[in-house]
Amino acid sequence: MQGLTATLIRGLWYVAVPGDAVKPGAMLPKTLLGEPVLIGRGNDGRVFALRNLCPHRGIPLHYGTFDGEAVACSYHGWKFGRDGGCVEIPSLREDQPVDLPKIRCGAYPCVERQGLIWIYFAKDGEAPSGSEAEPPRLPVFGHDVAPALKIVLPFPCSTDHAAFGLMDPTHAAFVHTSWWFKKDPTKLRPKEKAFEPSELGWRMVRHALPPQNIAYKVLGQNVSTEISYRLPGLRIEEIRGDRHAVVGLTAITPVDAENTEVHQFFWVSTGWAKPLRPLLEHLMTVFLDQDRVVVVRQREGLEAKPKLMLINDADTQARWWMRVKDEWLEAQAEGRPFANPLKPMVLRWRS
Repeated sequence: MQGLTATLIRGLWYVAVPGDAVKPGAMLPKTLLGEPVLIGRGNDGRVFALRNLCPHRGIPLHYGTFDGEAVACSYHGWKFGRDGGCVEIPSLREDQPVDLPKIRCGAYPCVERQGLIWIYFAKDGEAPSGSEAEPPRLPVFGHDVAPALKIVLPFPCSTDHAAFGLMDPTHAAFVHTSWWFKKDPTKLRPKEKAFEPSELGWRMVRHALPPQNIAYKVLGQNVSTEISYRLPGLRIEEIRGDRHAVVGLTAITPVDAENTEVHQFFWVSTGWAKPLRPLLEHLMTVFLDQDRVVVVRQREGLEAKPKLMLINDADTQARWWMRVKDEWLEAQAEGRPFANPLKPMVLRWRS
């Protein structure tokens, strides 16, 4: 966590792109976890993900064509099915047999759920299984419900520093200073929240939100929230009232060891978000970009390789991130199940 790079964790599902970013019969190249990935959607609507390199001469497959069933390389026309297996080599003659199924460009487990395309990055080629057999399911909303609001921004920082920003409870008054969200750093209030371990991370225990806050009144009475953080870098907030609910997901997906994409999504049970979508997504972008600017400035300092520090209790969650991540890596190395190292705790700070 001290420097510019982070160890990338595998054996987990990552948010790649929103589902509507890939139309039927289309392909989208990405670099994720330092790997060239080609995301596509067949004519039948199903999504897939291939390693974006032709095994013949190494040219990226996205320069080729996709007919809704197979991807054809732009160099020699080799075709690969959606499972990564070669299905045709145009240059072959009848007397030149080749075991095509043994030629593979490589494929990733890929699932579309709740309007998001998730990709599983294996550690050693294993298929997802156990608790990670499928991507995480967000609460309240069904599998076929897409987010009402979505944005993504590139962050020139490691996943560790991006994760610290997700769970930092004290920076808002100094970073998020827009007039519609301004926090006066001279009027910090004492906060106290209970936390407990949860799957692959921890959660802030559900608690009531201030009834005087007009932003929550549209959800009805008795509005409460629960915020969870889990590997590989997901912040899930569930806000419920007696009439409506909102679920927010912030997902950090590494481009490589020192660059990250930060996605933000919101699912809402009311109809008011749709007509206000341009405005709300603009405000989301302004808010998230304030965090992006901070890591740009932070990177300037990290170039000097300073020794960093964390304090209690404001930075305790950053410590938890490293403990949970280290335990995941150690469990993989030792071939044993992950054991959450965290215990219930009450944290106190001013913000």
